[in-house]
Amino acid sequence: MGMTVSSSSDEDEVVAAINTTPLVDVMLVLLIIFLITVPVVTQSITLDLPKEKNQVTQTKPENVNLAVTAKGDVFWNTQKLADNKTLVEKLKVIAVLTPQPEVHIRGDQSANYEYVGRVVLACQRAGIVKVGFITEPPAGGVAGN
Repeated sequence: MGMTVSSSSDEDEVVAAINTTPLVDVMLVLLIIFLITVPVVTQSITLDLPKEKNQVTQTKPENVNLAVTAKGDVFWNTQKLADNKTLVEKLKVIAVLTPQPEVHIRGDQSANYEYVGRVVLACQRAGIVKVGFITEPPAGGVAGN
């Protein structure tokens, strides 16, 4: 009776390679899912948004400067107006002039949007055609467009 002893056996070897087939399968499935869902998520209404532009204010004596404070007080040049009705009446007077003066609105940075919105609505009710908003230029200067 004999016994064979072999120093290398195919059955006892340790396999050090990683089987990546299941990993590739999972990654392909995820890729397909993302390719299908991304167009659905990124749908939006196509709009032609206005571009930013900085224009130097041309101050003319006939222009009306309206200032809105943080508390909501409205000033016509330097005169405080009592209420919104007074503002509309004064705007109606200048709305019939030819050429119609521009209205420049200066809103305090900490003012609620509601206060500035009331002034814009008053301009609309009075029939003012050209309304502009006056802001401070950035600290670095005016960017050219």
